[in-house]
Amino acid sequence: MATMIADTASIDPRAEIADDVEIGPYCVIGPDVRIGRGCRLIAHVCIRGHTTIGEGNTIHPFSTLGGEPQDYSYRGQPTRVEIGDNNVFREAVTVHRGTEKDRGVTTLGSNNYLMANVHVGHDCLLGDRILVGNNTMFGGHIHVESHASISGGVGLHQFVSVGGHAYIGGLSRIVHDAPPFMLVEGNPSKVRCINVVGLKRSGFSAEAIASLHEAHRLLFRARMTPVQATAVLEAHDHLTPEVKRLIEFIERQQQGKHGRGLERAKG
Repeated sequence: MATMIADTASIDPRAEIADDVEIGPYCVIGPDVRIGRGCRLIAHVCIRGHTTIGEGNTIHPFSTLGGEPQDYSYRGQPTRVEIGDNNVFREAVTVHRGTEKDRGVTTLGSNNYLMANVHVGHDCLLGDRILVGNNTMFGGHIHVESHASISGGVGLHQFVSVGGHAYIGGLSRIVHDAPPFMLVEGNPSKVRCINVVGLKRSGFSAEAIASLHEAHRLLFRARMTPVQATAVLEAHDHLTPEVKRLIEFIERQQQGKHGRGLERAKG
């Protein structure tokens, strides 16, 4: 299928546009942009900087991908945005490129759905199949593992990590790492219970869910240390791969500062 480009679109001749791409009215594409097959830029989309977009992505009006990072130290370095396949960016989503303070790249995986007005700050690393609600804001250097769900109006502090299959409730203020498989919400946010609805929908076994329930009870209700909880869980045959992943995440979090494992290296 041929590429379709609206007459009012502005595309730098140095940009790389694959076949079967639809670029709608008033889109602006910069010189260092690469767009994969089957992408749809509906209208009024701006893609800037060194930005690579995979195949089958849909980008709705007034979204800006690859804008300069909102970082006072940035001085025009050729940092990047890298986006996988089959993502949906709804209206007015912004994704900023990385900085040399970190990996120099902001990365989004595949099959993610970002609703209207979501902001992804510089140096963020998002996995696959992540759902993000309207008006949610990611500070810089945030990592989100695959299959997480983040509701609308959530503010995530820089250097926060969100574990896989976690669920974050709407209007929450996330200043500490959100563990995998847990439901986190509030201001200040707290781990409330396991994300049982999401885990069932994702096909987790009844045994895995029961083990995570017990791990939650020991770690967040009885407030055992990871070492203490591991001993009890192992003795009762609850040390499943999911529970091991949860404990590893919490140990990494505790090695960091301010409840954020990614801040371990900071002074």
